[in-house]
Amino acid sequence: MPIYTIENTENGEIFDVMMKISDKEAWLKKNKHMKQIMTAPNINKGGVGDRVKRDGGMNEVLSKIADANPTSPLAQDFGKKDSKSVVQRKVAKKVRDSITKS
Repeated sequence: MPIYTIENTENGEIFDVMMKISDKEAWLKKNKHMKQIMTAPNINKGGVGDRVKRDGGMNEVLSKIADANPTSPLAQDFGKKDSKSVVQRKVAKKVRDSITKS
């Protein structure tokens, strides 16, 4: 069920409630002094400890993007791991670092 942020217009109190969409609409009609406040959505991007794995198709897409952009951080994670590609990335990084320092 979604969580909604609600404001009591009488006293300014803000709180969260969890309810179905249909229940929320009925509740707001019944409680005229309450209004829903729009907030940024809470999106889970995934990360350490999540139980979602990318499938082979997504890994292939990320690999192609990494190959097309060998100097990107994505290339370090998903790019080719052969010695030639690794050396090319290291040399490119060294050149970029020397240019930014000057």
